[in-house]
Amino acid sequence: MPLLLALETSTTVCSIALFKDQQLLGASELQIEKSHSSHITVMVSQLVENCGATLKELSAVAVSGGPGSYTGLRIGSSTAKGLCYSLDIPLLEVSTLYGLAAQVMAATPDPERYLFCPMLDARRMEVYTCLLNSDLQELSPIEPVVLDEHTFEDKLKAQPIIFLGSGAQKFKNLVTDAGNALFIDGVLPSAKTIGQLALKKYEQKVFEDVAYYEPFYLKDVYITSAGKGTK
Repeated sequence: MPLLLALETSTTVCSIALFKDQQLLGASELQIEKSHSSHITVMVSQLVENCGATLKELSAVAVSGGPGSYTGLRIGSSTAKGLCYSLDIPLLEVSTLYGLAAQVMAATPDPERYLFCPMLDARRMEVYTCLLNSDLQELSPIEPVVLDEHTFEDKLKAQPIIFLGSGAQKFKNLVTDAGNALFIDGVLPSAKTIGQLALKKYEQKVFEDVAYYEPFYLKDVYITSAGKGTK
């Protein structure tokens, strides 16, 4: 039975979860701004110990792969890769947006009636988003979208869409005729869902190359220093 550690650091939430086979053994979450780098290794050690296990018993590590905060994703991937290197175990990746959508699908009666649109807040009126059916199949790819009142207009005419995540409120404020647009507040990324989705990948042996793995940042990162800007 695999012992899987899942990490979710793509936003301000720092979340970890430990699974044995399909059972959630425990989870720990912090919602403190910029807490990831100073807390994640301690959280991992404490959770594994509190669940009566050791790091050497881990079968794999799963990480939320983005899109999301550059710094958060970098910390999560670095932690996951470090554990996989030192323990010689596989690395698994799950899309941050898939994880968000899966949370809502699990709590939605007859989810096949709906499409699901997770949105992560980016700058101004931009979000990172995609459109998924209840089987987590992409109907619109993961991409940055600048929202306006016509976004997803054609798809909303055809089927109800559930919007969720930190960027959904932006769109809610734009929609003049709600119609098939449904909004769920308070859905935050969680390692619990990342772990559940990663277990399926583990069974199918869909592993990442630890040496070359990079999170899905989606957009280039620009770093500005005094007097000049560099990409």
